[in-house]
Order: sequence, then C-alpha cells, then structure tokens
Amino acid sequence: MPGLPTLGRKGRTTRNGRGMTPIPVPLSAYVVDCGVYVDGKRLPGRWTHLAAIEEVRQRQNGFVWIGLHEPDEEQIQSIADTFGLHELAVEDAVHAHQRPKLERYDDMLFMVLKTVRYVAHESPETANEIVESGEIMVFVGRDYVITVRHGKHAGLATLRHLLEEDPEKLALGPAAVLYQIADHVVDRYLEVTSAVEDDIDQMEVAVFDPRSDVDPEQIYLMKREVMELRRAVGPLATPLRRLAEGYIPLVPEQVRSYFRDVDDHLTTVHDRVVAFDELLTTLIDAVLAKITLRQNNDMRKISAWVAIISVPTMVAGIYGMNFEFMPELKWAFGYPMVLCVIVIACVVVYRIFRRNRWL
Repeated sequence: MPGLPTLGRKGRTTRNGRGMTPIPVPLSAYVVDCGVYVDGKRLPGRWTHLAAIEEVRQRQNGFVWIGLHEPDEEQIQSIADTFGLHELAVEDAVHAHQRPKLERYDDMLFMVLKTVRYVAHESPETANEIVESGEIMVFVGRDYVITVRHGKHAGLATLRHLLEEDPEKLALGPAAVLYQIADHVVDRYLEVTSAVEDDIDQMEVAVFDPRSDVDPEQIYLMKREVMELRRAVGPLATPLRRLAEGYIPLVPEQVRSYFRDVDDHLTTVHDRVVAFDELLTTLIDAVLAKITLRQNNDMRKISAWVAIISVPTMVAGIYGMNFEFMPELKWAFGYPMVLCVIVIACVVVYRIFRRNRWL
C-alpha cells in the first residue's frame, strides 16, 4: 500500500511520492559500497541491495553499483538471487584464480580482470617479490554493476569517486563503469611495466658489469614475475576486442569506442611484456656464459699452477730414488744447483703461462 514502509532483507526504506528513501543501515563487511545512480548522479543515502534494485526498477531509470570484497558463497547468494546472476559466474567470482575472460549469460555479462601491483624493494637483485596480483570480477546487467574484488590492492573507491564527478559518463550506464574499470586496470599495467622495466635495466647493467656477480636464480625470479604479468595481460586482449568490435546489446556504441582505446593501451603493455621476457632470457644466457667463462679461467689457472708445481715434484721424485750412482750426488754444490734449476724452471713455466694469459 502507498505510504507504508517496505522492509528489505538487510535494511529498511520508506516510500514517499518520489520513490524510495533509504534509512541508513550498516553495510556488511564484504559489501564495500552500494550506490544508486540516476541520470549519472548518485542518489543520497546508504542502500541495501534489495532496496537499491527496487528503487531503480520502480523508476525504470538508472542502475545499481555494488562493490564486494572477497565474499564467500553464503554471503554472495542473497545478491545472486536478487539480481539473477548465473550460478557458474557466481562460483567463479567466489573462488577466484580465474584467467581474464568475458562470458555472456542471457542478459548479463561476466568479465574477469587480473589486477597487478608493483612491490617496492631496494634492489631487483635481492627482491623476493616484484609483482603482486589480484582479481576483479564484474557482473554487468541492464540496470546493475556488481564488482567482486580479490586481493588487498586495486581498490575501486577512488575510481568510483572519479566517476561520480563525471555524470555525463555515468549516464551511459553500467557499460561505462565496466569500461572505466578495464581502463583503470590497464593503466596499472602500464605503471607496473614501467617500474619493471627500470628493474630489468638495473639487472642488465649488473650482468655486464665485470665486477658484479649476479645470481641467475634472481633473473629466473624476475622472469617468473614477468610471466605473472603476461598471464594477466595476454588473455585480456580477446575480451576487450569483443567489447570494442562485437555487437553486445549491453554495450552501447558510444562506450564501444572507449574500449578500443583500452585495447590499444593493452597492446602496448603486451608488447612490453613480451620484450621483457625475451630480454630476460638473453640475460640468463649471458649470465650462464659468464659463469662458464669464469669456470674456464679458473680451470686454466689451476692447470697452470699444477704444471708449475709439477717441476719441483718431478725433480724431488727423481732424487728421491734409492740409486747409488746419480749425477752430482757426491758433489758439494749439487743441492744448491738442483734448487736453482727448480727455481729457474718454475719461473720459465710461469712466464710462459703468463704470456699466454693463463695466469
């Protein structure tokens, strides 16, 4: 009946002549934010998901944007039932660890994006972690956007505030929010790849510095971090092209052009990441060659010293034989002469190896 309050599952609203007015209720721990947007502007107050979607569908205008952080199956089920989310997409959103993709379920889009964050460190030669990854899952319908975030970084609060300052873009609907999230994620890719590029440059300088001793395991670690980036960037190209070029009713034409720009930026990132991988492979080969060369030099030095030491060993071995008649055995200067011969022979052998750069 008009004028009677409507009770939601997790909060209350009151009805007036212009629609639903929310009564402030505390949001759940896993619900970061829930907003109602009409004509690009956010309606005041705090909303539960039930009251928010009821308000939008009563107005037949606007959309709901709900932000979730690492919900479990029980926590997300109420929202999934209210908005009619597909059970397979809900399962992916809860368990995470998905590769970037775009799936369409009837009148709903489900997109997975990998987020990355550069981990500050003193030196790439001692860092244990360089790139930290997370995930953002986005459900997009005709009148709602639901974001599910996994990981401690890549929060969307700042992005939401920036969008709220641009009502013209928000007025384009849920697809505009999806674009902004994709653009935000790809911009972070650009920032991370720039930072990783500086680390690789430092690693390259260290590898070819004659006085440095770079551990190949550290380059393998860097290569593994680049592979983390590659797993985030590579699979995202196909979903973005589908959004930019394919006909999807939930993505209007004016938003589609924005996705083309995001796809261009992603191509730039992908080219960088591929170049990083190839360069790190080259650096690994260079370090292994450097180690092999150092081992060869060490073996040459060892062999040279063994040859020098073999001279007095050979003479001492000969004069250590128990023969009665040996040259200079009874001569008073025999012992000093043998010592002089040994020293001269060792010096001659040393100079030979020195001239051949074995020592």
